[in-house]
Amino acid sequence: MENVPEVLMPLEFSAWLGPCLEHSRLYAEPAINRGYRPMPTPATPHRAPHFHPTTPGAAEVIGLPPLNAQIKAAIRFLIVDDDRTLRESCANLLQIDGYQVTVAGRGQEALELLRHRRFDIVLLDLYMSDVSGYELLKAALETAPETMVIMMTGNPSVASSVEALRLGAWDYLPKPFSATHFQILIGRAVHTVSVASDSKQQQADFVKEHGNSDRVQVLGVAPIFRRAIDLARRVAPTDASVFITGASGSGKELIAQFIHAHSRRSSKPLVALNCAALPEALLESEMFGHVKGAFTGAVRDKAGLLETANGGTLFLDELLEMSKPTQAKLLRVIQDGVVRRVGSETTDAVVNVRFIAATNGDPEEAVKSGTLREDLYYRLRVVPINVPRLQNRTEDIPLLANHFLNYYWHAHRGAEHGNAVPTLSDSAVRALRAHSWPGNVRELQNVIEHAVVLLEPGAELRAEDLPFSPGQFGVEEAASPSAAVTMPLEETYHVARERLLAEFERRYLTWLVGQADNNISRAARIAAVDRTTLYRLMERHGLQRRLTQTTEDS
Repeated sequence: MENVPEVLMPLEFSAWLGPCLEHSRLYAEPAINRGYRPMPTPATPHRAPHFHPTTPGAAEVIGLPPLNAQIKAAIRFLIVDDDRTLRESCANLLQIDGYQVTVAGRGQEALELLRHRRFDIVLLDLYMSDVSGYELLKAALETAPETMVIMMTGNPSVASSVEALRLGAWDYLPKPFSATHFQILIGRAVHTVSVASDSKQQQADFVKEHGNSDRVQVLGVAPIFRRAIDLARRVAPTDASVFITGASGSGKELIAQFIHAHSRRSSKPLVALNCAALPEALLESEMFGHVKGAFTGAVRDKAGLLETANGGTLFLDELLEMSKPTQAKLLRVIQDGVVRRVGSETTDAVVNVRFIAATNGDPEEAVKSGTLREDLYYRLRVVPINVPRLQNRTEDIPLLANHFLNYYWHAHRGAEHGNAVPTLSDSAVRALRAHSWPGNVRELQNVIEHAVVLLEPGAELRAEDLPFSPGQFGVEEAASPSAAVTMPLEETYHVARERLLAEFERRYLTWLVGQADNNISRAARIAAVDRTTLYRLMERHGLQRRLTQTTEDS
């Protein structure tokens, strides 16, 4: 490929500047977890005549501390746009500020650059003549997931911006834009890059210094998890509704807490409601409130959680368990902001609430089957976020395990042996990585707490201290039965078969109730057996006490 010149000829920046759009959020976001590798300082570029050499840089425009020349010289930009004037004008402005800049006028050229070189920040036109901007976005993140991609388009729409953010774009820049607008966005981006030089060490330091386990699930270096967190961070300052999907125990509620904490509503209440935990009549009363005499036991007027959350955020966990009539009432509140309590004939309150919904099921399938209203789903799914299973982010397991080890040691033994925190052995790390974690982070939390209460001060937590067989449901051991089970030297085929079947049955049922949040109806649906059969199996293994009943079980 022909090399792109490092020094670009200046062009009149004013030729393409339009009115400043009120798009950029004027704040500096927390850093994503990534580092940078120092690069040689590029040759001093020609300066665009529209900008004086003393023009404030991007950092100064938004009130951030200025970056030194060495840090700026290490940050690598790629600008991809088939508009030559815009492309080179942006490049000149960045080079004036001291950054390394490469440009590409065609999508195929950009793909080639992305395959062979690493860039910290990519400015990418959404509509290229030869390759879709979405395709280039995917290619950039597949090659280097830590790359920060800013999508640009002259035809902005809510749908295109949501899709770009869903695919992993860091931000979205509508054209035309002013120099100030451009500098604000770039200022935020370069500071995000510069303050994250050693993400793993920063997270390890946090784990050592803090004992707040409620925040641990937002710790992670796995790219698939960081994308979810970055998307949560970007959507947090808006009032957009968010729909979070993910397996039980993966941290959906903590993502909701993270969004609320980083929002403009953080000083107001975050109210959580588990739609699967209450009978339907009680769920409706809890959410909307009721008036005196609405039903037996309603001895006084009571405000619902929608009114409690006014000005803040309402988190609706396990939304798919909500009945269709209650969904219809919720939809009216989302559309009109008006709450009518159960038993009332008038409007009782006008509320301003942000909605975050979550489920461990498949909402698309629920819409197809008719259990979830399509209009409600799309009202809540302005920005969808999927929280990955712990099995898919194994690089985070040692980090999380060490955090839980530190937290639970101080919780259970800190008064007497606070300075004698046990350590995690290599064998324990291997065993933790080999486990499949059907219960996700919640299961890891319980496993570490179980081990901690039995450890001596200053001891090393070993694989044999963990309350599961190394390799249980593990991917690596699946092809080798002997790695996952212990076979006595003298055991007949039939005896071994019965023992292993019983062991599998118990493990499967334990996994099943975890997936179903201990709900027997949901567990029966997952296992494709009737509730009576499932209950008998649970009784056989002494697990029936883990099950809970709901109105659908009655």
